[in-house]
Amino acid sequence: MKYYCKQRLLIIIVALISISGCIKDEGPDTGPDTTFDKTAMLTTYADALIIPAYVGMQQKLQALETPLTTFLTDPSPANQQALKPAFKEAYLQFQRISVYQLGPAEEALLSNFLNMFPADISVIENNSSTGNYNLLVNSSVDEQGFPALDYLLFAEDALQKFNGSTATTRKKYVQDIFSRMKTLVNTVHADWQSNYRSEFIDNTRTDVGSPIGYLVNQFAYEMDQLKGPRIGWPFGKQSGGVVFADKSEGYYSGLSLALAIENLSSLKNAFTAGSSGSGISAYLVALNKQELNTEVLSQFDVAINKLKAIPDPLSIAFTQHKDQVDTAYKEIQTLLTLIKTDVASATGVRITYQDSDGD
Repeated sequence: MKYYCKQRLLIIIVALISISGCIKDEGPDTGPDTTFDKTAMLTTYADALIIPAYVGMQQKLQALETPLTTFLTDPSPANQQALKPAFKEAYLQFQRISVYQLGPAEEALLSNFLNMFPADISVIENNSSTGNYNLLVNSSVDEQGFPALDYLLFAEDALQKFNGSTATTRKKYVQDIFSRMKTLVNTVHADWQSNYRSEFIDNTRTDVGSPIGYLVNQFAYEMDQLKGPRIGWPFGKQSGGVVFADKSEGYYSGLSLALAIENLSSLKNAFTAGSSGSGISAYLVALNKQELNTEVLSQFDVAINKLKAIPDPLSIAFTQHKDQVDTAYKEIQTLLTLIKTDVASATGVRITYQDSDGD
């Protein structure tokens, strides 16, 4: 089942890499006519949302390092439990940067390397027992990042294996994964600070590869990911109702529902640019699309509340609380349609990514 996320994301990355010179001047397409200050909007995104989100990711990984080291030194039940809150906070923070996979993050394939789920368990087991792996190659995306740590640290037999015959290579594997995560995040943050910020702010077009075009595409793409890999596919929407709960994000740590809620809440925050009043939401208002903006914001709230109404853990809810899951799924689908069709049309943005379920 791992193909459903991996295949889809790699197709998207190939398509986007082909336009990764996204700041180059390719024409005068600035979208619908408006006096709205798009430079100010992009400045807000860069300075108040994106760069601080990456700083937050650095901080959460730093906070995770101490309990992780303690656990690897002494893999006990107590240290495993002490590790979990820091792991959760770091994984939640990833949801806050997930929508900002453009520019340096796109070039680094950050989302792929940090959160390709479901992880390839058989490859991870081979890596952790033999010590033979290369985390730098693109084909290794599903054997590292948060999903790999989720399995390695919190699977039912994790403690047994960290105290078993392959404990040394297993611990080194975890350390290498974590080091790779820190390096990737640090690189993306540094690139934003050094030169990409100005390029991002200066490009106010709405055509393919532009910051505004990419943001609207990412809003739709994140909604597709929520509808598909995070909720719909493990729920059985593409498998005739057969549930694959263990393929959901954060399955082994029991964080699937919390991650889904944070992902959608962060997406709404990105849509409005926080409390700044200068996001895509405000841009819609400037385009005389107040009614559409109100409808989108209302649907965000409905979908978030329906997710919150699902009993935790999500893996159990897939089979024991199907009605609540299905209700949330349908509200997410409604929001996806609004963003992918109506918001894209209103802002003059063409949706360029490919999904895998045909909608």
